[in-house]
Amino acid sequence: MSNSQTSGPSGGVLIVDFGAQYCQLIARRVRELGVYSRITVPERALFTFEHMRPAAVILSGGPRSVYEHDAPALDPAILHKGVPVLGICYGLQWLAQHTGGLVTPAQSGAEYGRTELAVLDGQDLLAGCRPNGTVWMSHGDKVAKLGPGFTVLAQSEPCPFAVVADRSRGFFGLQFHPEVAHTEDGGLMLKNFVLGVARCRTDWNPGNLVESKIAAVRELVGSTGEVVLGLSGGVDSSVAAVLIHRAIGQRLHCVFVDNGLLRQGEREGVEALFRDHYHMDLEVVDASERFLGELRGVVDPEQKRKIIGRVFVEVFREKAAQKRNAKFLGQGTLYPDVIESVAAHGGATSTIKSHHNVGGLPKDLDLVLVEPLRDLFKDEVRALGRELGLPSALVDRQPFPGPGLAVRCLGEVTREKLTPLRAADRIVREEVEANGLQRGLWQYFAVYVPQKSVGVKGDARVYEDVCVLRLVSSQDAMTADWELLPLPVLKRISSRILNEVKGFARVCLDISSKPPATIEWE
Repeated sequence: MSNSQTSGPSGGVLIVDFGAQYCQLIARRVRELGVYSRITVPERALFTFEHMRPAAVILSGGPRSVYEHDAPALDPAILHKGVPVLGICYGLQWLAQHTGGLVTPAQSGAEYGRTELAVLDGQDLLAGCRPNGTVWMSHGDKVAKLGPGFTVLAQSEPCPFAVVADRSRGFFGLQFHPEVAHTEDGGLMLKNFVLGVARCRTDWNPGNLVESKIAAVRELVGSTGEVVLGLSGGVDSSVAAVLIHRAIGQRLHCVFVDNGLLRQGEREGVEALFRDHYHMDLEVVDASERFLGELRGVVDPEQKRKIIGRVFVEVFREKAAQKRNAKFLGQGTLYPDVIESVAAHGGATSTIKSHHNVGGLPKDLDLVLVEPLRDLFKDEVRALGRELGLPSALVDRQPFPGPGLAVRCLGEVTREKLTPLRAADRIVREEVEANGLQRGLWQYFAVYVPQKSVGVKGDARVYEDVCVLRLVSSQDAMTADWELLPLPVLKRISSRILNEVKGFARVCLDISSKPPATIEWE
């Protein structure tokens, strides 16, 4: 199976991922400045640099120690390309090690969490930053000595080299993480580096990518090639479908697999929009019995995801085989899908959860991948969808996980559990959207917790399960905060669920942020 994706404009920022869990946050922050960013692994950094010709390089954080014999290997030649370099956390330590400095275990100098940063030199990188702001530290090693040419721009109590620079060579380093919201002036520091130091062009606008994406699909597929695409009805696959359809018309064949784990009205909505409105070639496959049969008795969350991914591939593969002329496979894969599911360089980045549209496809599927959204974040896909003219009800809808309600139904997944869960989810969506509260939320849904709880209904004692409300705000799903709806709305949701839905004796509210929790319960 081969892959193809469109690279962004040259002159952007190349980000070398040393295994940072939030490396894509750096990429997002750069793109929010109107500058294209691209993440690469250390082993391919020089190759990607020559292909991309970036205006700057950012070295990410990472969980390893630079002095370990098997630490991620980045060729120091990257420092001789004549562009500014910013090292973050591990990236700073790597930069110090390869410019004559010394890195050692931190011992008493280790820092974790919020720390006050004292600015000594408020020029260029730190221009406009508060003199004693809060930054987010997370490092067990430290720079013990700087190499020739470096000066200290800021420090914290246990970290004398919190911000350093060799201005003559355009090298800068931060021992903390500017990409996270906990660092008060982190966004300003990245802006100062990207726009001030590196003077990058601000020509990145995902809404303007329609024609270039269409051209890339046409070039890849050719004038006679046909594409088969698994359409879920979510934002990603929908935008990918409309984009590919715009490029090749009826040579796109969409397959919608009803796995029995959908929200209420999902299947009917997909058929109405894509078959009736866009007039696409759409085949709907009811495989609910097959999926639920495979999930019978399974309680482990990761096993659920793998089963759903496997069965989806099996069903999809059977249908794709019927499209004899289709040699291409369309997918709505996004940047976060790739980075969350695949270790950046063979294991340093932890795998959070499986995505069936990334890691579950068999190598012998013998189809060329068409993934026009693979280099985009969710908000950028929404912008692209708006430019394509998709209805706001679809473009702005909350994300829905690939495994569907299975990861919101704890324990074994059965029809008996899915029925009340689906009804509760409908109530949550209706009340949130009726009050116009969805614009401030990333996701809002119900979770089925099979924990019996005593209740009273109609003067009779009941012993039923628990429904949990999950309401979060986020920019990219990598971090998220729980949100509280107005009390009258919460009361109405709770009242409706307990009165209209059979199976729940109690409604609870999840007030966990990510991290340490995840957005989905499984």
